[in-house]
Amino acid sequence: MAYRWGVDSAQEVTKELYQCVLTNFGKPAYWGRYLTTVPDASEGLTAGEIKLLQDSGTKVMPIYNNFKEATGYRKGRVIAQNAAFHAKRLNFPKEKVLFANVERFFKVDEAWIRGYVDAMYNTDYKPGFYHDPVQGPFADAYCKAVSKDSKVANQSVLWSAEPEPGVTRAKKAPKFQPVKPSCKANVWGWQYGRSAKTCPIDTNLINDRLFELLW
Repeated sequence: MAYRWGVDSAQEVTKELYQCVLTNFGKPAYWGRYLTTVPDASEGLTAGEIKLLQDSGTKVMPIYNNFKEATGYRKGRVIAQNAAFHAKRLNFPKEKVLFANVERFFKVDEAWIRGYVDAMYNTDYKPGFYHDPVQGPFADAYCKAVSKDSKVANQSVLWSAEPEPGVTRAKKAPKFQPVKPSCKANVWGWQYGRSAKTCPIDTNLINDRLFELLW
C-alpha cells in the first residue's frame, strides 16, 4: 500500500500559502479544507481555491465543521445533509468522501455517528470522520455504532489525529501508524503533525484508497 503526503489548513489557500508549503515542506498531494466559514475556526473553501489547488496538481480533501457536538441520531443526519449541500454547492463530484470534523473535546454518541452514516448513504457522497481515537469519546461511540450497524464500519473512512509525532517535511514523514479504534475501522488517514510554525498547516499521510476518494 502506498501512502501520500499532504496538508490541511483552516486558512484559505492562496498562492503565497501554497508556495510556503512547497518551499518549506514539499509538494502536497492533497489539501484538507473546510467547506464553510465558521467564525474563529475556519475560512470556507471557494471555487477559486479549488481551481488553484487542482491546477497545481493537488487534490482537495473536504471537511465539514459547522457543529459543536456530535450527539443524537437526527442531528447526525442533519450534519451529513448540510455537508453534502455545501459539497454540491462547490461542485464536488459524486462518490467523494466528506469528513465530519469531530474534535476531541466534543460530546459524541453512537446515534450521531449512525445518523451521519445513514444520511450520507442517501447522498452522492461517502461518510468520513476526522477524530481523536485516544482523547475524547469518539472511539468508544464509534465502536458502539459499529456493533449496532455494520454499515458504519463498511462505509466510513476514518482520519486519525493520533499519535502526534510532529510536523515534518514530505520526505521525512513517519511510517503510516495511526491509532485505530478497537473495532473494525477503515483508518485510511493520519494527521501526524499539527500547527506548523513556518506555514499555518497540519501535516498528514493517507493511503491510496482515500486518495482516490478526494477531488
